[in-house]
Amino acid sequence: MNFDQAPMLVIWEVTQACDLTCVHCRASAQPERNPRELTTEQGFRLLDDIRSFGEPLMVFTGGDPLKRPDLYELIRYSVSIGLRTNVTPSATPLLTAQAIDRFREAGVSRMAISIDGPDAATHDDFRGVPGTFERAMFALRHARDIGLDTQFQTTVTRRNMERLPEVAELVKDVRSKMWSLFFLIVTGRALEGDDLRAPEYEQVFSFMYELSKTAPFGIKTTEAMHYRRYVAQRIKAEHGVTENENAKGVAWRTAGVSDGKGFVFVSHTGEVFPSGFLPVSGGNVLQDSLTDVYRNSVLFRTLRDATQRGGKCGLCEYQKICGGSRSRAYAFTGDYLAEDPRCVYQPHLTEAVAG
Repeated sequence: MNFDQAPMLVIWEVTQACDLTCVHCRASAQPERNPRELTTEQGFRLLDDIRSFGEPLMVFTGGDPLKRPDLYELIRYSVSIGLRTNVTPSATPLLTAQAIDRFREAGVSRMAISIDGPDAATHDDFRGVPGTFERAMFALRHARDIGLDTQFQTTVTRRNMERLPEVAELVKDVRSKMWSLFFLIVTGRALEGDDLRAPEYEQVFSFMYELSKTAPFGIKTTEAMHYRRYVAQRIKAEHGVTENENAKGVAWRTAGVSDGKGFVFVSHTGEVFPSGFLPVSGGNVLQDSLTDVYRNSVLFRTLRDATQRGGKCGLCEYQKICGGSRSRAYAFTGDYLAEDPRCVYQPHLTEAVAG
C-alpha cells in the first residue's frame, strides 16, 4: 500500500462514554456521552469518506461504542458500502449475548475484547469494576461459539508483564484469531510508573517471538513499532536455522505503519489525529475532508517523512519497518519527531539508511 495516499487502518472513536474506570485509559472516559459527538448522519458521511480511501480496515471504538444507540445502524452502513468492519466494545453489562449476536448479524468481521490479566483479581484491578473479567471472558466464548472472530487485546505494563504466558493460555482457550499487545503510552489516566523500561520491552518481545513459533493465533503490537526491528534481528540471526514465518508474517504486514502513516484516528467530536495516543489534530471532519487531512495536512505529511525523525530514530537502519512510536516520543518530550525513548537499539551509523 501507498501510505501517502491511504491508511491501512481507520479508527473512529464513536464516543468517549464508558462505564469502566480503567487505570490506563487513553481517553479518561466518563459515564455520560458528549453532546458534541458526531451525529448519525455525520457518521455516514465520515464512513463514505473512509471508503474513498479504498478498503482500509474500519474499527468502531470508544469509550464504549455500545453507549451509542445508533451503533448497529452505523455498523450496517459501514458493511453495506464495502468496509471490513471491526468493533471494540467494553466489557460492561451492555455487552450481552444478544449484543454480540447483533454484531455478527450486522456483518462485523471481528470483535476485539480487552483482557489485561489471567484472572479476575488482576484484570478487574486494571479496569476498576468487579466482574469485568468474567464478562469479557463470557463475550469471547460466546463469540467463539457463534462463529464471530475475535481479537484478544492486552495492555502490557509492569503490573502484568510477568503473567503474559498465563494470558496467552486464555487467548488459546477462546480461539481468538489475533492477540494484540498494547504497549502503554503515558497519556490520559496512564501512569509513568506502570510503563515498561526499554530493556523490559525487549524481554516481552522475546516472549512474543518465541510464542509466535507455536501459537495458533497471530501476535501483533500497538505502539511498539520496534517489535518489527526485534523480529528482523532475530530472523537475521536465525537465517541458518529455521525462520519464524509466523512472526515474520504479522510483523511484515504492518511494516512501516506508525502514527499518521498507514493509521488515522477520528475522535468522537471529529478531530483527526495520527493516533488515539497522539493528541495533535490535523483537522476536523466537520469542516475538512478526512482524505485531504490524511494526505495533505502538514502534520500527517511531516509524520510520514522519515528524514525528519530526530535522535537515533532518524539514523536507524530499521527506520523503514519501524520508525518508533511518535505517540511515546510526544508523551515524554512534547516532540512527536523525537526518538522513541523506550527502544534499547543503537543504530550502526555506517549502515544507516535515511528515508
